Amino acid sequence: MKQARDMTKMTARSTLRQGADFIAAGLVTAPIATVIDRVSERYAVAVTPILAGLIDPADPEDPIARQFIPDGRELMPGAHDLEDPIGDDAHSPVRGIVHRYPDRVLLTPLLQCPVYCRFCFRRERVGGAEKGLDETEMTAALDYILAHHEIWEVVITGGDPLMLPPARLSALLAALEAIPHVQIIRLHSRIPLADPTRIDAAMITALSLQRAAVWLAVHSNHAREFSPPAIAACQALNRAGIALLGQTVLLKGVNDDAAILEALFRTMVAQRIKPYYLHQLDLAPGTEHFRVPIEEGQALMRSLRGRVSGVCLPTYVLDIPGGFGKIPVGPTYLQGSDAVDWRNETHSYKIDP
Repeated sequence: MKQARDMTKMTARSTLRQGADFIAAGLVTAPIATVIDRVSERYAVAVTPILAGLIDPADPEDPIARQFIPDGRELMPGAHDLEDPIGDDAHSPVRGIVHRYPDRVLLTPLLQCPVYCRFCFRRERVGGAEKGLDETEMTAALDYILAHHEIWEVVITGGDPLMLPPARLSALLAALEAIPHVQIIRLHSRIPLADPTRIDAAMITALSLQRAAVWLAVHSNHAREFSPPAIAACQALNRAGIALLGQTVLLKGVNDDAAILEALFRTMVAQRIKPYYLHQLDLAPGTEHFRVPIEEGQALMRSLRGRVSGVCLPTYVLDIPGGFGKIPVGPTYLQGSDAVDWRNETHSYKIDP
């Protein structure tokens, strides 16, 4: 892996987008480059230099490559594919807003990312011709939040909100902080790991508010994503007092293994990132080859309890298709009077009323 990282550092000086870019970086052969170009005709492709440098081209099962290098199976329809897997459209009162739960909304100011995950549930929209919110649309979105006093938390997503220039992000966060009933602003991003140079003084200043609490959910699916520059970016965010959460998707061939998840969650916690959600993969088109059965995910979560402390354990969740929200789907440890411990041993727990 060290050899791959050094080689790519010399060749991948900009984001990889076309098959020829991946060939020049020494990551794929010509036939695979042809597949990349075919997939890119439908879905956005981008791999940042730092992530490209983490890929071992000698390993056909490399978990970083699997997440970000296009695969021809993405163009194969799956039996359960949904264009809008979690029902965003059904709960969008104005463009850029999704209001699924009473006390929080999603705000999507842009649809660009530094890197495009091959399993993204918004893959039909991100990175394409559809633009982010213009000034009029942003005003309408903010007016909607202002008019709905039940909104306590605004979750900024996309696309990746940290792709916004710091000045524009600062203006957006200031506008949200000026709404009295908005107490929490949460941003979801891959930037700290995928393009950590963006976490500079200007970005940290933009994220540092006076009243509203800012939480940053850092998306990561494998411990190897925590390169030295990524760790430095997380440390800078920690020093600024920005609370960090960890967001992970359960992916076949990437992290569907207890030891791999253990290493990831321990790495997160060591960087003061609280593992928040382990997502069951959404039913996005062309992602069936990544899907892990829920029963296997439950077994993985059961095996982790006892191997790691509670601070390392996320909630395993399913986002119900159609926009009905997330539900915990982790294993059950108490059935009737039978309590199952972390060793998978059963004990009686019965208290008479």
